[in-house]
Amino acid sequence: MNTNRKRLSVALGTLFVLGALGAATQFGHIHGPIADAQADAAAPQAAEVDVAPVVAKQITEWQSYSGRLEAIDKVDIRPLVPGKIVAVHFMDGQLVKKGQSLFTIDPRPYQAEVDRAAAQLAAAEARAAYASSDAARADRLIGSNAIAKRDYDEKQNASREASASVKAARAALDAARVNLSYTDVVAPVAGRVSRAELTVGNIVSTGASAPLLTTLVSVSPMYASFEVDEQTYLRYLRGTGKKEVPVELGLADESAYSRTGAIVSVDNRLDVSSGTIRVRARFDNADGALVPGLYARVKVGGGQPRDAVMIYDAAVGTDQAKKFVLVVGKDNRVQYREVKIGNLHDGLRIVEKGLQAGDQIVVGGMQRVRPNDAVKPRAVNMVDIARVTKPAA
Repeated sequence: MNTNRKRLSVALGTLFVLGALGAATQFGHIHGPIADAQADAAAPQAAEVDVAPVVAKQITEWQSYSGRLEAIDKVDIRPLVPGKIVAVHFMDGQLVKKGQSLFTIDPRPYQAEVDRAAAQLAAAEARAAYASSDAARADRLIGSNAIAKRDYDEKQNASREASASVKAARAALDAARVNLSYTDVVAPVAGRVSRAELTVGNIVSTGASAPLLTTLVSVSPMYASFEVDEQTYLRYLRGTGKKEVPVELGLADESAYSRTGAIVSVDNRLDVSSGTIRVRARFDNADGALVPGLYARVKVGGGQPRDAVMIYDAAVGTDQAKKFVLVVGKDNRVQYREVKIGNLHDGLRIVEKGLQAGDQIVVGGMQRVRPNDAVKPRAVNMVDIARVTKPAA
């Protein structure tokens, strides 16, 4: 009986102590290892995020466009005299110099015409010499009234007609020589020739039905034609003749822009349907790597260098129509910051409004935190992370 009473007393004492302990803990009157452990378990762990300071420096803005390469000179080679092709003097795709022979049309009929015209000129010159001498004798005789006035006028007129016949014969000879020169079809400009569309033995004609013999395009320099929007034109290209606008070119297989050039022409009107205006830039092509028709990535710069704040593009979030970033303050708490963004520059996004030099933003792990959350920042470099994640061009 005594043993049961003792057990009951111990049980009641234990319940009393546990109840008192719970009440004390609830009302904050007990501090100790148990309470601290419970508090630690209840507090959320600070999320680890990648944090980087914004990049602040002077920049010159660039706008990127797509275009096509064009030859400065493009010539369709067609025959100027009819005849038979007797020789082709080039290989397909060959580089040729200005004045180099490309085709030969049978010159024999034209050489014969030159010889005939030369003979006619010689005869006309002989007649002109005789008529001039006869007119000179008439001049001497008319002074002594030894020749009738009518005969005198006839001899003077014959002399003038003979002189005119000489001019006509000389013109015919010049025309015959020009036609003879056309039998040697030469390159009007230096460049790269295409294939021969007609070969030896083919008969060619002139006029509207003249066949295409080949095409010729200049190699260096080369044009890149592209279209820019109205804002770019107003900011950078208006009055191009008064200032130089830097422009760079990259090909489809290049990640960077390997060539620099200059704007040489801006069209005289804006296409109202597309809101763009045609622009042409010129680039050197000494190595011949640029070929007309290739796709070209063109980057146009302009304006004076200005101070800018830039960030990693993926660090920008979208909240309906707003753009925002998460800024980490000195207390390692995340702040929501609305921003106005601009163009990309060297892989970084320009921030026009909302950030300033010295601000630190979350660039990795944004999905794990919300505004006012405490974070555990891990410092990274803004430029390095943008370079690593930069998409292939």
